[in-house]
Amino acid sequence: MNAFQPNRPWYRSPLSIAIASTLACVVAAPVMAQESPGPQAPTESASAERATTLDKVVVTANKRVENIRDVAASISVIGERQLENIGASSLADYAALIPGLQVQDSGSPGQTSVSLRGIAALSSGASVATYIDEVPVGSSGIYQGANTLMLDVLPYDISRVEVLRGPQGTLYGAGAIGGLLKYVTRAPDVSGDEFRLGFGLRTVEDGGQDLNVRFGASVPLKEDRLGLRMSFARNGLPGYTDNIIDGRKDINDGEQVGARAALFWDGDAFDLNLSVLDQRINADDRGGTALDPETLKPLFGDLVDRTWQRQPFSKDLTLTSLSLDWDLGWANLVSATGWSQTKTTTQMDSTIQFGEVANLLLELPDPGSSFLRYDFDLDKVTQEFRLSSKSGGPFEWLVGVFYTKEDALQSQFVWLGQLDGSPLPAPYDSMFSTLANLELPSTYKELAVFANASWRIGERFKIDAGVRQARNEQWFSQNVSEGILVPLGDAPGESSEDVFTWSLSPQFKLGDDSMVYARIATGYQPGGPNVALEGMPPKVDSSMLTSYELGLKSQFADQRVQLDLAAFRIDWDDIQVASSFNGVGGLVNGGEATSEGAELSALFRATDEWTVGFNVAYTRASIKNDFEPTVIPQGPFDVILYTGLAGDRMPYVPKLSWALTTEYAFTTQGGFNGQVGAALRGMGSRLNDTTELQRITAPGDPSTLLAEDQITPPLELDSYRALDLYAGIGKGGWELRVYANNITNEGAWSSLAPLNGALSGTPVQVVGVPIRPRTFGIEFDYRF
Repeated sequence: MNAFQPNRPWYRSPLSIAIASTLACVVAAPVMAQESPGPQAPTESASAERATTLDKVVVTANKRVENIRDVAASISVIGERQLENIGASSLADYAALIPGLQVQDSGSPGQTSVSLRGIAALSSGASVATYIDEVPVGSSGIYQGANTLMLDVLPYDISRVEVLRGPQGTLYGAGAIGGLLKYVTRAPDVSGDEFRLGFGLRTVEDGGQDLNVRFGASVPLKEDRLGLRMSFARNGLPGYTDNIIDGRKDINDGEQVGARAALFWDGDAFDLNLSVLDQRINADDRGGTALDPETLKPLFGDLVDRTWQRQPFSKDLTLTSLSLDWDLGWANLVSATGWSQTKTTTQMDSTIQFGEVANLLLELPDPGSSFLRYDFDLDKVTQEFRLSSKSGGPFEWLVGVFYTKEDALQSQFVWLGQLDGSPLPAPYDSMFSTLANLELPSTYKELAVFANASWRIGERFKIDAGVRQARNEQWFSQNVSEGILVPLGDAPGESSEDVFTWSLSPQFKLGDDSMVYARIATGYQPGGPNVALEGMPPKVDSSMLTSYELGLKSQFADQRVQLDLAAFRIDWDDIQVASSFNGVGGLVNGGEATSEGAELSALFRATDEWTVGFNVAYTRASIKNDFEPTVIPQGPFDVILYTGLAGDRMPYVPKLSWALTTEYAFTTQGGFNGQVGAALRGMGSRLNDTTELQRITAPGDPSTLLAEDQITPPLELDSYRALDLYAGIGKGGWELRVYANNITNEGAWSSLAPLNGALSGTPVQVVGVPIRPRTFGIEFDYRF
């Protein structure tokens, strides 16, 4: 037995009691993801309109409504019709539509890690911020697992999804270090009625099938003034992985349920929008495959996992938001208020990691079984006021203040029993069945002031600039009540920090339909008080980065060709990384990294009916220096851990990813309208982690080695290509759509996580989470 075999966490939560590899476990693009409006609802004039709508996509990246062609930043927009055509139910379904976006999941929505432009989720905080309309959702702190539990909204009653690449710290603040994901919901219609009913069926190759139902209604309560919108959707998630231990089939099935009610007042002086949104995700288990740790081949067959304990997952989000837009005549005053409650429970089988406590530590005849359960509760209140000038003048400005308060609780519980799931024999059951029971309450408060301005100089030149000054104050306590894995007792901590971010973006119009721009911007990922473990610093500082970008946006050939090109370099300092030993760990500020690359999006409308699109991203993201080591005293020796070495590639960042799309729209003489489309998407090879170096030295003397260095290299995920198809036809108010994603049933991994014994360090298996196998779906909608 070698007690010094490293166990590297993939689930990078502070005090991650189980090695985090436990948590680890197509999209067809109708047109170019960069900013295509997507196919229109079936109308007789749809084909005639397509060639003239390329330049009418609006975004709110600068917190004012603008044409996407006039914004000096890299933005992708996914429209409602695009999401419908491909049967999207999660971020993983449309990630390939967005250059530079990478998504890893554990077989169900909500168990998701997201990165943009190589800014990987190395710590427990989010690197991509999430907004629903005007309100940020999800935690800004480091104790809610935001890195691997990204909010994954069921995209129903969503007008569009905006993805802003690069740091957005000036206008969007904490967590937007890599970019922003913004869901824009559909507003009530104050001028007329709209009703929609729909249902569908989805089936997965060698897996299950499930039903989808949805309803939407928009009615004016006072014509041209007050409107009400209501919607409900239930989306079934058929499972497709089996468990060799208990024989269960299609264990990772689940469902998404979403409901929303919104009131909109369209007044002469002010507009008011009140919305309540509820989203729930429930999954029975995780989607994984047990792999040989040496060969990475399936141990028991394709899509067959090995777990002794069930692994359910649930996430409930309730968001209430109130926004006011008051026209003062000379400017607009906007108030955006949000209150959200998020409850997440995720349970993982930790038998491989901690089952050996029974035989190796307690000296029972056989190893046991174990599970680890995390509970995350978050109450978040946000308030933003901003005053902005009228649009269209040579000088536009915006000033604002933002406040947020988060009350959060993370609970961790580790149970140990016999291998068949029964309790340990007496007296061990009362003494050791609870390996750990702890709570991590925390609060996060932030107050920020920000300003943004743009100045047009002549007809061609414009310069944008922004600043933000923020201060956050945090409190945290580590309260351990039971167990043998973590020292008992309470250990509070607190921190505060001031952060300044800025942006500068000049642009020059080459003509009516072309411009070049440059953008320099900064962003940050908040730090906070750290867990109370020997060798860990009392707090971790914010991560900061600076992004440099050059871009071109152009339309030509009578606006039938659209071309967007961006090149970037990102310098990332004080990176927060997880460091753990024997399955217990916290955060440290590791060092520096760079990410540089280029992104291209092109759209060609060959005819009014036929569209071809292409997007590609090249990203080279790597660590500049060996990460700062963590020194963990172990009595007669010290363990020195390096969690990344110079030259390491960033986890789950391919050098090359791309998507080729096409769509043909048609109208028949009988009045039917429809479309057929396809997408071929490609993903380059990736690595699942950075390199870990473990060094054993004499106490206080790092130059005296007591054993050979142990190096754990990352695992490689192979490249793959997948083909998606879809078609739809409709007439009047009804529409029928079909889709087939991953039509060739490409086998590839979304993530890889090694599972080793926490005491012995013995590699037992690797869990590979597959991309979704071949999936067929049929959907019917009727609007009236």
